[in-house]
Amino acid sequence: MDFFDSHAHYNDERLRDYRDDLIFDMYNDEITNIVCAGYSLEASREAVDIANKYPHVFATCGISPNDIGENVDSELAKVEELAKSDKVVAIGEIGLDYYWNKENKELQRDVFIKQIEMANKLELPIVIHTREAVIDTIQILKEYPVLKNGIFHCCPLNQELIKEGLKLGFYISFSGNVTFKNAKSAGCIELVPMDKVLIETDSPYLSPEPHRGETNTSRNVKFVTEKIAEVKGMKLEEVAEITRENAKRIFGIY
Repeated sequence: MDFFDSHAHYNDERLRDYRDDLIFDMYNDEITNIVCAGYSLEASREAVDIANKYPHVFATCGISPNDIGENVDSELAKVEELAKSDKVVAIGEIGLDYYWNKENKELQRDVFIKQIEMANKLELPIVIHTREAVIDTIQILKEYPVLKNGIFHCCPLNQELIKEGLKLGFYISFSGNVTFKNAKSAGCIELVPMDKVLIETDSPYLSPEPHRGETNTSRNVKFVTEKIAEVKGMKLEEVAEITRENAKRIFGIY
């Protein structure tokens, strides 16, 4: 079996000291593709550097709603240049977060829209981070269509968000939170047709059961896959294959 971890942060400082060994080990443990996600200018640079080092690793570039600084316009211009790399497969993670940042909602929306426009200019999909901002996220996506569509990364277990995202043609990426014992994940998983499902770890965050609370790695994407297979009544191998092909399709990896 081959698994495609569609969103991980090997550019995170918690993994930096041993990430080379980790990425090598992941490949030998059936994690044959990884997307290293940017979230700030510096994290995007590092994601590209990591992707350039490993044939099976790809990168995204973007500024998340939680990483908007005073010089955001200058940083966006630099992100756009980074995103022209052959190993960059999407603009992200971008979006809105009204949980951690309630005071700059207008600025978040402006930066989100600018990065949608950047993605359209570069003919790339987007990777969306949204938290407690469902209505505004969907409204922006309707007003500013994404030419290459995109992904709701670590998708909140919100059925209305999933329904609206699917109407827009977006992919839904499930992470370790679907395995949590108190999560009402089955209904959300059932909503998503298999040709729109992706799997991810969001490593080093959101370790799934039975490793909740530990540092997450791409190896744990198998537990997410198992949960989807259980809900869908499918074999693990089928879900791994379908989600791998879905990831290659949306990211344009051939």
